[in-house]
Amino acid sequence: MTDPGPPPRPAGHRLLAGRTAVVTAAAGTGIGGATALRLLEEGARVLLSDAHARRLRDVAGRLGEEFGADRVAALPCDVTDESRVGALFDAAERRHGRLDVVVNNAGLGGEAELTDMTDAQWATVLDVTLTGTFRCTRAALRRMRAAGVGGVVVNNASVVGWRAQRGQAHYAAAKAGVMALTRCASVEAAAYGVRVNAVAPSLADHPHLSKVTRPELLRELTSREAFGRAAEPWEVANVIVFLASDYSSYMTGEVLSVSSRHP
Repeated sequence: MTDPGPPPRPAGHRLLAGRTAVVTAAAGTGIGGATALRLLEEGARVLLSDAHARRLRDVAGRLGEEFGADRVAALPCDVTDESRVGALFDAAERRHGRLDVVVNNAGLGGEAELTDMTDAQWATVLDVTLTGTFRCTRAALRRMRAAGVGGVVVNNASVVGWRAQRGQAHYAAAKAGVMALTRCASVEAAAYGVRVNAVAPSLADHPHLSKVTRPELLRELTSREAFGRAAEPWEVANVIVFLASDYSSYMTGEVLSVSSRHP
């Protein structure tokens, strides 16, 4: 049977109308960029961030033309730099007066056998993927607690945090850490009405993926998916939108797998 491919991308329903969102690593063609677009389609005002300043400026310009410059802003941010993380969240509050949704998407992968992995490789992946998520979650929760009006944090984890995969010890450890961070943060944040959840995608198809992943590995991973294809980035973004919206109002500390992978 021929795979029919992904369904049409759904239209927005203004699930996040009037809310302010921050999305990290949002300047590419992957999950971050798709999430920024879906949040805008659902009515949110979005502050996009990325370490790549030129690409970020281009993406923000295109989205501003489509949705209005008053709803789209951009600020470069390296999540390994605490001062720049603070400046990012301060900018969101200055521009819109509040902070409702934070999507921590920044992450860094790689492929190396554990016996060949250097300390620098390990530390770099952990600093961006886990500690960067910690820095942004901490900055968001401090401001949400002070504002006293609730809020939502959605972290991007990975099914690799649950599943063993050769050459991914650093990335898997970081993503498992994001899951644990999400659960612990949710318990603390519940006291001031903030929800913290995560998504765990398996395989999302975008141009950058093919640049950093061997073709044979991509074919192997794709063959394990029940639908016989990778997810479209917007299919992961839809789940992020769900977690950011009031449709998940009684969910916190959860890690939702966005995967069709079969055993």
